[in-house]
Amino acid sequence: MLNIEKQKDGSSFTLALEGRLDTTTAPELETVVKDELSGINSLVVDMAKLEYISSAGLRVLLSAQKIMNAQGSMVIKNASEDIMEIFDVTGFTDILHIE
Repeated sequence: MLNIEKQKDGSSFTLALEGRLDTTTAPELETVVKDELSGINSLVVDMAKLEYISSAGLRVLLSAQKIMNAQGSMVIKNASEDIMEIFDVTGFTDILHIE
């Protein structure tokens, strides 16, 4: 299960993810990314409560990064050690801006 908390502030958008971002839940985040990034120039993805991310979840983050590269910036915040390890192994630390 994935809970997505959305917070818009002008052209800034924060997504707080809680639970598991996997094959089952990735389409839910993909819909948010496709439908709600128009006019946004600053995207923050808060992963403080994200327990797990699969390749399907990584793919959605990559598509969000591509959109934001064209219109602003995207930052990943509060990723756990386990998720950071997945980013390291997959090379996503080189693609994503992680704080």
